[in-house]
Amino acid sequence: MRSDPQFYFADNDDDRQQYLREANDLIMDMKSRLDTLFITKPKADLIVKRVETFRERTAGKAFYQRPAPDGSRPGTYYANLFKMEAMPSYQMAALAYHEGIPGHHMQNAIQQELTGLPKFRKYGNFTAYSEGWGLYSEMIPKEIGLYQDPYADFGRLAMELWRAVRLVVDTGIHEKKWTREQSIAFYVDNTPNARSDAVKMVERHIVNPSQATAYKIGMLKIIELREKARAALGTKFDIREYHDVVLGNGQVPMSVLADSIDSYIKRKN
Repeated sequence: MRSDPQFYFADNDDDRQQYLREANDLIMDMKSRLDTLFITKPKADLIVKRVETFRERTAGKAFYQRPAPDGSRPGTYYANLFKMEAMPSYQMAALAYHEGIPGHHMQNAIQQELTGLPKFRKYGNFTAYSEGWGLYSEMIPKEIGLYQDPYADFGRLAMELWRAVRLVVDTGIHEKKWTREQSIAFYVDNTPNARSDAVKMVERHIVNPSQATAYKIGMLKIIELREKARAALGTKFDIREYHDVVLGNGQVPMSVLADSIDSYIKRKN
């Protein structure tokens, strides 16, 4: 998976444009399926864009930028195409779902479009919530029949594995006093990602303790609360309503989200 050329775009501008086109196609296809998963959808549009050359060397693998509140700029899924070896085609779908739709664009655009909230609520961030939703958003397309290509599904699982390894390495660095090289080696030995991914991630752990562990913690809590609601409501459970509750109050601490789901269960029963 690290070396077979069928999984990698060439290191030239034509292939970079091809990557962006295919990522956009994935997002447009997912956008057409949103009614099966969501009631509320963002008004703001979403575009796919290459990370600018002046910052691609140090920027992350992929990230999302909110739309402008006044509507002058759409939400943007940025793909870092500096090293095409770090952007295999088999991870493209999971990345697009995480950063774009139904991931951070759904979450952040809906949040800032909510009415009746003070600005700190419309633009605030709680990492376990936001990145937990991003990782959950890699999973839910699987539940509606996407990832039919087994390699794309491998990419989804590889990215979930990457987030699980984060729990180990972040703890290794800050509690067990692992070295930089020891930490990089753990990523390289236990994931299919490029070594350049591992280097960037370990340096991120070093300067931002616990940030990366929040992804998996948040995802597990969102799934746990969903299954709690499903068990309590039985045939009354509607995945679209559940997602509406999760996204309907903006980003909140996970304990507050749990309270919101409990209230939803009581209302439905």
